[in-house]
Amino acid sequence: MAELLLSHAENRPDEPALVDDWGATSWADLNARTNQLISVLRGLGLGVGDAIAIHSGNRREYFELMSAASHAGLRYVLVNWHWTADELRYVLQDSGAIVLFSEDRFADVALEAVGGADLRALVALGGDIPEFTPYEEFLAGGSAEEPADQSLGVPMIYTSGTTGRPKGVSRTMLSPGAPVITIQLIGDVFAQMFSIPEGGRSLLVGPVYHSAQWLWSYGFLNVGRSVVMRQSWDPAEALELIDEYKITNVHLVPTQFVRLLRLPEETRAGFDGSSLAAVWHGAAPCSPEIKRQMIDWFGPVVHEYYGSTEASVNTIVSSEEWLKKPGTVGRPLPITEVHVLLPDGTPAAPGEHGQIWFRYASGDKVEYWGDQEKTKSIHRADGLFTTGDIGYFDEDGYLFLADRVIDMIISGGVNIYPAEIEGVLIMHPAVRDVAVFGVPDEEFGEQVKAAVELSHGVDATGELAEELIAHTRSSLAGYKVPRTIDFVDEMPRTPTGKLYKRLLRDPYWAEKGKAI
Repeated sequence: MAELLLSHAENRPDEPALVDDWGATSWADLNARTNQLISVLRGLGLGVGDAIAIHSGNRREYFELMSAASHAGLRYVLVNWHWTADELRYVLQDSGAIVLFSEDRFADVALEAVGGADLRALVALGGDIPEFTPYEEFLAGGSAEEPADQSLGVPMIYTSGTTGRPKGVSRTMLSPGAPVITIQLIGDVFAQMFSIPEGGRSLLVGPVYHSAQWLWSYGFLNVGRSVVMRQSWDPAEALELIDEYKITNVHLVPTQFVRLLRLPEETRAGFDGSSLAAVWHGAAPCSPEIKRQMIDWFGPVVHEYYGSTEASVNTIVSSEEWLKKPGTVGRPLPITEVHVLLPDGTPAAPGEHGQIWFRYASGDKVEYWGDQEKTKSIHRADGLFTTGDIGYFDEDGYLFLADRVIDMIISGGVNIYPAEIEGVLIMHPAVRDVAVFGVPDEEFGEQVKAAVELSHGVDATGELAEELIAHTRSSLAGYKVPRTIDFVDEMPRTPTGKLYKRLLRDPYWAEKGKAI
């Protein structure tokens, strides 16, 4: 049997391990289907270190594929299903993916992306896609017997930087081919730290391609916590699912908090929620008032973490601690060193802002797939690395975030990278220069705004703004498209070409007191 599933398949074979919009899969069936997938993937010649890509919304097949890859030493690329065909094509090539699994509702993007790609198999999830093998037919070609030579497979989660192209994040100690038990040991540690009870159930109502959603669902599936998932977010349905399935833990982003709090009073009053042991949030700034309201409603089970795709989880804070120190993201975990350093590299004093740097106590290191220069750019000579955030420790060792060195926008828990958007807008003939940045949004934390310097002889009109927005939408996923566009007479650049983006962005944040 698949090593991570063995005890669950034997001890509770008929209990649901996975539940999605279409049905349920028991622990015994998950184990058998995982074995079949391993068999068929090996039959295609895939070995340790090879990659598959999963281009799909949340569904049981997604978790079966991750389970198979995790036991077969494969890299599995979690594709953002909002990506355009060009973005998908780039990641398939960059990751070296050999097989693409794509959901039928994204067929048009998948078909355009794979044109000319060197792939050994194309597999359709859900329904039919021309030239793709149906998933169940693909699965049927494999044996359900226990696979030999099982070894650890790892996720490849792509994140972008200032270059605008996504980069795969990897960890040196979590490399393909390690013992499978490694991920179980990690899952057990996180389950204990995050108050995830034995035999608990996770609710997944965000895209599993996101690193946090992956950890709070698949990461805990490996240590016996079943997963109830939905492809889309409906706040009223989420409350119903928590009560119906006795959900013990869920990961949410602040935008989802807002949607829950805006439900009709009679809907909120009908929610029990007594099964909840932990409601975790992160990935985006949360209004203190919104968080207080959630704690008042759900009780002291609302916890927060500070992390990233590169740095995983660095700090955590309970409801009780946060109410004593509003705004904090908590204290560092024992598995991660967190340092706040001044520009000269010396430690910042309590209350003094500096750049936040990390180091894993285990000696693990972060790398960007195929990009040594980018990897080097986030590290110091002593091994500390940064994701570009600014913050400070208080006198009790609690970390507070203050600003962001890089220009990344976080809207509704989703990372958005301005350079990629700027690269599209600058191609429009009316645009002479452009800057994209985040401005406050009560619901999403931030929203995308573009400032545009027009070419000579072009008039700034509302119609042109709409045209530029449509131009961006034709090339990029919808969540990256600017909500609004400002026209400026001249971009604030130095003679060497450096852009002072803060001069454009800061006025929007002046009343907030901080730019995050």
